[in-house]
Amino acid sequence: MSFTAKDIKELRERTGAGMMDCKKALKENDGEMEKAIDFLRAKGLAAAAKKQSRIAAEGLVFSQAEGSKAVALEVNCETDFVAKGDDFKNFCTKIASLILANNPADIDALKALTFEGSNTVADSLSELTLKIGEKIDVRRFTFKERAGNGGFGTYVHGGKIAVLVNLTTEADVKTNEKFQELLKDLTMHVAAANPVFINSSDIDEDYTNREAEVYAAQLKEQGKPESMIPNIVKGKLNKLASEICLLEQKFVKDPDVTIKKLIENVGKEVGTSITITEFVKLNLGEGIEKKNENFADEIAKMTNQ
Repeated sequence: MSFTAKDIKELRERTGAGMMDCKKALKENDGEMEKAIDFLRAKGLAAAAKKQSRIAAEGLVFSQAEGSKAVALEVNCETDFVAKGDDFKNFCTKIASLILANNPADIDALKALTFEGSNTVADSLSELTLKIGEKIDVRRFTFKERAGNGGFGTYVHGGKIAVLVNLTTEADVKTNEKFQELLKDLTMHVAAANPVFINSSDIDEDYTNREAEVYAAQLKEQGKPESMIPNIVKGKLNKLASEICLLEQKFVKDPDVTIKKLIENVGKEVGTSITITEFVKLNLGEGIEKKNENFADEIAKMTNQ
């Protein structure tokens, strides 16, 4: 499979590795991006090995819940200054409410919805872009709806991280203080601990095999004896579940308690079983390259110097 300069640039943005290392990684892996990332991780050349991708774009991510519905949303702009403005913030809030009311299938369906009079969302995006002077765009959203008892927890950290957690219960405890405190604790934990799966049974075989290959390659690079590598990899995979599975992670506020135990304890206090059915975490600008501005060069160009 061939690759282009754009692919090299994307790989560099996603890993922080040097340009020539990225080119070599793509060449060695027939242009396949994910394999090239693993190649760089194994070589110890990926500066952001534990990050899904570089956080780069400006704008806002946030989460909002109304009754049995919830949404996590990302809206982008070009500068942090605009992201802090009332026009941008108000637009984001209105879009979230529109999603909650209509549950559009995807971004295209959302942009086709009527918004503020006869305008569509797409029209309003164009108008806001002209008004503010920067490109404004709705990048992604996740809509959730719960059937039965329980509650949604939402948390936003500085407009940069947005989290949704959905808890279901056998009894109606949504007004219970302990239950509400649990929702708050879980959303903040997800923001801090960055789980990938809810429990170990959710880890798919492809994910496990991919990590095993990376671990083995890393150990070979470190000069570990071939005979020792399988056992070391097995140990690392066993540990992996406690790092990436929400229920098996140690609670950030009390490392002596796992999230599974925390939920069980609160369930006993409120008199009903509690289950985490899903969680969503959005990082602002994840996977988007941010343009680096050199203002000295820009001023020099403007003044023909």
